[in-house]
Amino acid sequence: MKDVLVIGAGGVSSVAVHKMAKNPDLFGKITLASRRQFKCDAIAKSVKERFGVDIATAQVDADDVDATAALIERVKPALLVNLALPYQDLTLMDACLKAGVHYLDTANYEPRDVAKFEYHWQWDYQQRFKDAGLMALLGSGFDPGVTSVFATYIKKHLLDRIDTLDILDCNGGDHGQHFATNFNPEINIREITAPARHWENGEWIETPALSKRQVFNFDQVGAKNMYLMYHEEIESLARHLPEIKRIRFWMTFGDQYLKHLEVLQNVGMTSIEPVLYEGREIVPLQFLKAVLPEPSTLGTTTKGKTNIGDIATGEKDGAQKTVYVYNICDHEDAFAETGNQAVSYTTGVPAMIGAALMLNGTWKGEGVFNMEQFDPDPFMDMLNQHGLPWQVKELPEPLKF
Repeated sequence: MKDVLVIGAGGVSSVAVHKMAKNPDLFGKITLASRRQFKCDAIAKSVKERFGVDIATAQVDADDVDATAALIERVKPALLVNLALPYQDLTLMDACLKAGVHYLDTANYEPRDVAKFEYHWQWDYQQRFKDAGLMALLGSGFDPGVTSVFATYIKKHLLDRIDTLDILDCNGGDHGQHFATNFNPEINIREITAPARHWENGEWIETPALSKRQVFNFDQVGAKNMYLMYHEEIESLARHLPEIKRIRFWMTFGDQYLKHLEVLQNVGMTSIEPVLYEGREIVPLQFLKAVLPEPSTLGTTTKGKTNIGDIATGEKDGAQKTVYVYNICDHEDAFAETGNQAVSYTTGVPAMIGAALMLNGTWKGEGVFNMEQFDPDPFMDMLNQHGLPWQVKELPEPLKF
């Protein structure tokens, strides 16, 4: 068992810390830190009540490299798990290098002033982590994360060659709100309103946001509209599995959600450009985030299920084949176990699993790595053991979308 420092105190962090505490054979001392320590204390209280485990809490500004490095040196963890905002990835990586500790996150870096999320900023840390003898694992959430591991599992066990890969993310849950996001509203809305991009025949194909729609019948959820989007695992999969000719990402949205989003866009509330209001600059999207429901509070009312997975076409033993690997997660089951809804659960559990595999040396290396660079089998086994069981189906023919 080795000690771990978790940064961030939202829903994903709450799930990850609860699951770490539930598995004392995998984790030693757990320290949870955030800019607002009272949120860490609330999570620690829940962990104590549910599992009888004490976790330490601390206050830290994750934008401050020196302060974070000082906390690392005081806590002396074997691993820093970054479950804060993607804006803070680089400062936390810098702090890990300064203090000499391994690093893990669930989403790639995104500048505050540009709605653009790409891996190159973090990939540029490769030599620095390698020279320091440290490992950084990027994107150990669900998508990115589990969906990338699904792809390598398909390549290892189900197909000799993958020709096309479609990642389908369906949240069939209902939280009863007129408009709310199931994870950080600022990040969520920036992703949805950005132009869609997919990888095809060695180049990026860009289309307007939400302009490509298909209906898909999701197991235990039903028929849902899903929309073509850009998502960061496309970039890393295209780099590490170059045989794949086409990689796309689809996400479901309800009509009511899109109606509200369109109105908010039309009145400028999704903009990240500062505006002057009563003598001070504010960012409309950040103000919107402040008035929307906190995602971590939605668990009490959310019912339904998520269904997220990969559909791959390719060749097996000389024959064309289409396979579907996916997970179904129940919002109410997730809440009963950790006090959080399934969107947080499906990201927090893989963060815990990735951390465990790093700490026990199953996944190891020096430098910066994406999930698909490691053997998928131990991760897939732990998904089944820790609340995210997966299924495999062979589809009779390739999907038409």
